[in-house]
Amino acid sequence: MARCYISIGSNIDRDDNIPSSLRALDHHFGQLIISSLYESEAVGFNGDNFYNLVVGFDTELNVKCVAKILKQIELEHGRVRDSKKFSARTLDLDLLLYDDLIIEDGRLQIPRKEIEQYAFVLEPLAEIAPDSKHPISRLSYKELWQNLDKSNVKQTRIRPDWPLKQRSVF
Repeated sequence: MARCYISIGSNIDRDDNIPSSLRALDHHFGQLIISSLYESEAVGFNGDNFYNLVVGFDTELNVKCVAKILKQIELEHGRVRDSKKFSARTLDLDLLLYDDLIIEDGRLQIPRKEIEQYAFVLEPLAEIAPDSKHPISRLSYKELWQNLDKSNVKQTRIRPDWPLKQRSVF
């Protein structure tokens, strides 16, 4: 059984896409470990603020199968494949970690570099997996978060105002 962590982000219909993606992930992978929800400014372009969080789950599926399911969920939520790297998103699901696996295989990169680059990935990961260690640096996510330069971090932990029915996955 492998422990996976994925980052989730949305700045288009985010109040619909985030809860819907959590239901889809629960359907495919079962019980989820869910971080707090964070609102952060768009990075690399001018656009609406994003909602971001990190989710963990255990699976017996191989890494490529997990990545394929994540891409399918994105497409089901209106994700356009030919969009620029820094642009608005209906849904962005990035496989951050698959156990201690290290992969650089075309489009599949694990661990994702974004873990150490962006507060909107690292803070929620450190929240739900503080003592787990980065497979390359061997530092815990709590240590990485403590060491991150936060001088330009513009994100806020928020409590979503979703209907109770949608929040039941939390």
